Amino acid sequence: MGVREPTIGVLSLHNSKETKAILNAAEALGAGTEWLRTENTTVDITGGRATLEPDVDLVANRLLLSNDEQPAEGLGLAATVAGLVPMLNDPDAVATSIHKYATATELAAAGIPVPDAFLALSGNRLNAERDRFGDRAVFKTAIGTHGGGAWLVDPEDPLNPQVGSRQAFLQAFVERDAERHEDFRIYVVGDEIVGAMNRIAPEGEWRTNVALGGDVLDATDDLPDEVREIALTATDTIGLDYAGVDLVEGEDGYFVLEVNPTAGFRGLYEATGRSPAPHIARLAIERAGGTVDDAEVAELARTLDDSVPSCKPRPDTKGGPERVVIGYIEEVVVSGTRGSETILAKSDTGATRTSIDNELAARIGTGPITDIVTVRSGSVKGGKSRPVVDLVVGVGGTQHTVTASIEDRSHMDYPILLGRDILEHYHVDVTRRADERGGDEATVEEEEEGEE
Repeated sequence: MGVREPTIGVLSLHNSKETKAILNAAEALGAGTEWLRTENTTVDITGGRATLEPDVDLVANRLLLSNDEQPAEGLGLAATVAGLVPMLNDPDAVATSIHKYATATELAAAGIPVPDAFLALSGNRLNAERDRFGDRAVFKTAIGTHGGGAWLVDPEDPLNPQVGSRQAFLQAFVERDAERHEDFRIYVVGDEIVGAMNRIAPEGEWRTNVALGGDVLDATDDLPDEVREIALTATDTIGLDYAGVDLVEGEDGYFVLEVNPTAGFRGLYEATGRSPAPHIARLAIERAGGTVDDAEVAELARTLDDSVPSCKPRPDTKGGPERVVIGYIEEVVVSGTRGSETILAKSDTGATRTSIDNELAARIGTGPITDIVTVRSGSVKGGKSRPVVDLVVGVGGTQHTVTASIEDRSHMDYPILLGRDILEHYHVDVTRRADERGGDEATVEEEEEGEE
């Protein structure tokens, strides 16, 4: 009788391409698979014994906690599961890695180079240290993703120690080439590097994230030995089983910027033709007591199969969480580098992106302009050009980081227009208003924003 291959679960409440790719790779390598989602996951305590459903031998943690307003909820769920079955990327390591400053302090204590940084709970203390970082500094939230929650700030910019509910800190801006900003993303699985790429910021942008339009080049075979060693040591120091490690080269050498437990695969595969998914699946299978053929892993890594896995549970047609309902006029909290304000916003499902009044943007400190977009207008032939900035918008306790356009809304009743970049997460009840009056803005024809 043959040895049963283990069943591998992936804990992921989102429909991410990476989760699908890991599950498909595990199945292709002969393992059983289960996608732990809202529809099928339970933990039962009966008679002093706790059991997890679905029944798995090991779980790979792919919870996207950086997107959550309350990441402690996800960490608690991961800790619950990890208490019952072995887990790759255990909750303690993930808790450190999703908090950029906790990551930096742990790496620094281990002698791994990180940029100079300063975190203060007091706004006075934070601003008193601003000058030590020179003409330009990075101001970023401790928890953020896809380049959101990061700004380049000047010495004159007053800063708030929090952006919305997120703690924020100052960090030295590491730059080697003033013409184009670039860094390394190295994907580590276990004790090996499965791929590496150069990420190059788009024109006019200092952030290199693929989600922001950065270019990527294969760097796997040309990666300096020093960078390889730093990436492997950083991942091991944080305690992660797999991670995307971001490094930047400065005049004084290489510095680790981030150790990301849920780094995406798309940019790496585009640059290198290598998918980390089969390597993660192999690590999971071997940790669970199974065996894997290395040649099969190498062959599977040549493709990125992010089709819907056969193990995806059927939707719960009898109910489940409904999308949150917000009003036509809704109270929101907008946050920037200088502070936050609670204001009334108008919902407009015809607008592609959220927009903010220029005076409000200046008061809260939305950071530098990241782009110029053209929006269609019913009143202006060819549309208008508008600058866009990073903006954090809190709606009903959930925080959204979006690129909002800036415009003069002084003639309108509401300084914020919520576009589909936020409204896609909600149902809009046009009869519900957070204010008690009907404003005259209802008679003003709004522009439908669509980038050209």
